[in-house]
Amino acid sequence: MEILSNSDIDRELASWTDQVGELSTTLVDIDNHPGLQHVRAYPPVGATADRWAGIEMTLARLWEDLASVTSTLQSAQGVRGRRKLDDDDRASLTRMLESGGLADTTRASCADVTEFLDAVDAINTRVAEGIAPLLKQLDDAGASAPSEITDLLTVSATDPLSMTARDVDNRIATLAELVTLQANWPDAITATQGRLDDLRTATQQARQARIDAERVVIATFESAPDTEPELRAELVAITQPDPAALRSLQARIESALEMIQHHDELATGLLDRRAELQGRLKAYEAKAARLGLAEDPELLSSHQIATGLLSRRPCELKAVTRAVADYQQLISDKRGALR
Repeated sequence: MEILSNSDIDRELASWTDQVGELSTTLVDIDNHPGLQHVRAYPPVGATADRWAGIEMTLARLWEDLASVTSTLQSAQGVRGRRKLDDDDRASLTRMLESGGLADTTRASCADVTEFLDAVDAINTRVAEGIAPLLKQLDDAGASAPSEITDLLTVSATDPLSMTARDVDNRIATLAELVTLQANWPDAITATQGRLDDLRTATQQARQARIDAERVVIATFESAPDTEPELRAELVAITQPDPAALRSLQARIESALEMIQHHDELATGLLDRRAELQGRLKAYEAKAARLGLAEDPELLSSHQIATGLLSRRPCELKAVTRAVADYQQLISDKRGALR
């Protein structure tokens, strides 16, 4: 072992002092970190508990390292404090200063601990800031908080790292809908009744459109389901404010409306297609007259076929489409022959 000189010893002591001061400051900051205060107040579970188990051991080891190095530093400083160092003193100090010190991984360990605590605090802060205006909204309305708020607060307290920032935002958005329903319950019930009325009207219209379409065109339609009575009965059964149940019911009402509108559009689309073909045939007939081909036997025959297919009840749209296309092509051919 090479014995350190006095100047080397002083440099090592200064380095150790800086390291101990830096680690002391970091650990004090960690000890006051809101994330650490949180996990101490609310014993973590789940994903947070799994991560905390390793972080807690790392943190304990950092404090042990600080205590050990501080003790060694104080002992070394005591020896160096003598007015004159002899060879035995320098040898003793050399052994002290080369036997330990803070490991190169200390900063990385501190960063791991801080990262964990920052993550815990970030989720809790996000939840708290998101819920605060909702609680005020409920308080202003004199309404009680839905159980979903309590559920989110429970997860935030005990297992915050089971959620991402996006998870929190999505749950807050859902809660905002529930709180609005809870705070405006009578209006929400009235609005839901109005949507049920819309569903009933839409169902009747879709049913009539189906009847009309089947009378006019050849098509096979699946009957539109009439879910309005069942959904209305569910609304009547909600006798106490239950925003989650009402929100679920509203979603199913909207889904039923979309389905009914699809059935209605299918039927009216076929009727519109027949009307379009009828209008196109008239336009081509007028075109034939302008070309002086109104009395052309082939055109008259083709027009008669298309008109006959259109007049059938029900008519076959594919056959009508082909007949109108044939009439159009025949006009085009004869127009070319006239040039």
